[in-house]
Amino acid sequence: MKLHKIAFILLIIGGLNWGLTALVSGWDLANYIGDGVAQVVYILVGISALVEVFGHKKNCKECM
Repeated sequence: MKLHKIAFILLIIGGLNWGLTALVSGWDLANYIGDGVAQVVYILVGISALVEVFGHKKNCKECM
């Protein structure tokens, strides 16, 4: 249970960091991948982190 909470917190921090990095500073790996693919992935990861923040408790068997 403790490991689950730590992993969840790290997921949220990492996802929000990637999303904000892509949106605010424009930093991405698109220069290496091409066509802005990495930036889109970073933004999707950030959105996924927000979805987890707001929907985690109702879907998580360990947090109920």
